[in-house]
Amino acid sequence: MFTLIELKDKIKIPPFKFNLPLHEAIAEELNRKLANRVLINVGLCITLYDIIKVHESFILKGDGCSHTLVHFRFVVFRPFIGEVLTGRLRSCSVDGINVSLGFFDGIVIPPEFLQEPSRFDEKEQLWVWEYETEDGKHDLFMDKEEMIRFKVKEEIFTDTSPPGPSTSAGTVEESQKRIPYLIKGTIAESGLGLLQWWK
Repeated sequence: MFTLIELKDKIKIPPFKFNLPLHEAIAEELNRKLANRVLINVGLCITLYDIIKVHESFILKGDGCSHTLVHFRFVVFRPFIGEVLTGRLRSCSVDGINVSLGFFDGIVIPPEFLQEPSRFDEKEQLWVWEYETEDGKHDLFMDKEEMIRFKVKEEIFTDTSPPGPSTSAGTVEESQKRIPYLIKGTIAESGLGLLQWWK
């Protein structure tokens, strides 16, 4: 679920941080710049793990800031395909179920990856698994805020960089709605779904 990645970046340290030890100032700036940001095809950056190498620092004319090339490792959230995770069911809609891990909310379980047969209850605004036993059918509602176990099926990275000046206003609105890192999960297997189902 969490991995370490090696990165290189040029870090700009403002003059008011010159009183700090260099490594401490660099660590603060790296966390400020990268923590809780998605890097395309890498994952969600969580926090700085360590600094491997600090190169020479330069102060550019008319800038006053220190610029330093830094080689470092960062903790990244990127579960592998097939990994089983547990989260909290945030919301339901006809498009599927949204799940949160607390620090990451970009998880969706589409209708085709729910247990069969499942239906969306319009009145309750919840998905229902129609579980069949020898005694007949039982409706197992997927209530909000319940803990849910799911398997990672697919990950989708989307570039959400601001569009250029030639794009229309409608395209700008569309780009703001896109999610930079989306995980699609499945609960269409035994042992997956709401934790209370499998007690």
